[in-house]
Amino acid sequence: MQSGDFNLYSHFGAQFSVHEQDELLKTHEGDSYRYSDVDRLSAQMASALASRGVEPGDRVTVQVEKSPQGLCLYLACLRAGFVFHPLNMAYKPAELKYFLNDAEPAAVICDTRKESSIRPIAQEAGAKHVLTLNGDGAGELTDVAKDAAADFATIKRERDDLAALLYSSGTTGVPKGIMLTHGNLLSNTEALVEAWGFTSNDRLLHALPIFHVHGLFVGIGCVLLSGASMRWLPAYKVDSVIDYLPECTAMMGVPTYYTRLLAEPRFNKQVASNVRLFISGSAPLLAETFVEFEARTGHRILERYGMTETNMNTSNPLQGERKPGTVGPPLPGVDVRVCDDEGKILDIGEIGNLQVRGPNVFIGYWKLPEKTAEDVGDDGFFNTGDKAVIDTDGYVSIVGRAKDMVITGGLNVYPKEVELFIDDLPGVRESAVIGVPHSDFGEGVVAVVVAEPGSELDEAELIECCKQELAGFKVPKRIMFVTELPRNTMAKVQKNRLREAYEALFKQSTA
Repeated sequence: MQSGDFNLYSHFGAQFSVHEQDELLKTHEGDSYRYSDVDRLSAQMASALASRGVEPGDRVTVQVEKSPQGLCLYLACLRAGFVFHPLNMAYKPAELKYFLNDAEPAAVICDTRKESSIRPIAQEAGAKHVLTLNGDGAGELTDVAKDAAADFATIKRERDDLAALLYSSGTTGVPKGIMLTHGNLLSNTEALVEAWGFTSNDRLLHALPIFHVHGLFVGIGCVLLSGASMRWLPAYKVDSVIDYLPECTAMMGVPTYYTRLLAEPRFNKQVASNVRLFISGSAPLLAETFVEFEARTGHRILERYGMTETNMNTSNPLQGERKPGTVGPPLPGVDVRVCDDEGKILDIGEIGNLQVRGPNVFIGYWKLPEKTAEDVGDDGFFNTGDKAVIDTDGYVSIVGRAKDMVITGGLNVYPKEVELFIDDLPGVRESAVIGVPHSDFGEGVVAVVVAEPGSELDEAELIECCKQELAGFKVPKRIMFVTELPRNTMAKVQKNRLREAYEALFKQSTA
């Protein structure tokens, strides 16, 4: 590693050297990839893209199925100094158009099935290249990489050089690009490896997507920085997880993963006997899930708290008390505080706005300096938008979300984005999108709709319209019709009343 080099791949490199012939991951199909295999393929991908004119600092937009080759593409971008821009496979063309026009990528990598719809969007956005990569590892990128050089020299990066650009929609419905640097990712990964005790003896059951902070930076980062290995699943399936858990020492998941395990009679203490650590995040873990999981397996799930803008901020301890309903104290190097709406720091036990500061906090929103200045204070504290309380032991509890965001199955849904789409449908006067308790997803997306006078709307037809244009996880599971939305004296829709009214909507259903 070059002196003073913050390139995250350079820091992974020590493990690639030591564990060259060791298995890094094994797929559901039984295909095994050694550290040396991944190192070589990522070098070839970096060489292939660089030879086509992609330069350090250029964005590479990636919308592909999870695969070992997809992992190699991420690592190729790191080592070549490209800015990795991952997108959920569920995004439709109308959504992709915004992302690509805003990110202005030099290259777009997509699934063959989506190439015909993505290519014109990419070309309009100025992308020089569109290459395919499929879930089975086949595609144009793999083909051109086969003939590329396998001795790519990792590009030196400074602390504030961009490593990734991830988008997180805002309450205005306009997605914001979150600029994460090599320094952000490196500092957070180092803190997590130490906090969670990862070593080369660990094997992570990796069932998370890799377009998201949780599976991409947290899971993969902990493995590569510690020299551990992975059982690599293309998606979360309960039967597969139960089959492979006995060979693993750690699992990371969203609360839905754990509730689904508990619903399966085959899941018992023996299945989990080799696992030293179960970690949960991306959405609140219900206290009853924590208690039931401990009763079933003897394991106390370690809950932590993070977000796209910051990666991980807090974590319950590896050694010490893991308090149900809390996300633990701040990680080393991270400062947290709770303030009122005027910015006054509140005392222990008082609920307020959670703010965080540390080397993990992003450097700003892409092309939005005003929004960055609004959310990050002069003292470096980032306003998370979450309501929280800190107890006398320093443990943080998230008690609410200030921006009405819905978290369904660990994925963020920003109501305004869905509302804007529904409001444009024929016969709709206005809508309000909320999240209500759902036994499987944590929260289910529900749209409450007011029809135009004289219009007759059909729930199934509206849901089908949403499916045509919105990513599947954003599509309302139910649409409820009302004559008017409840409002306060300032004419603001009272979503708290809607959530109360439909709180039991999914109690008799797991749809």
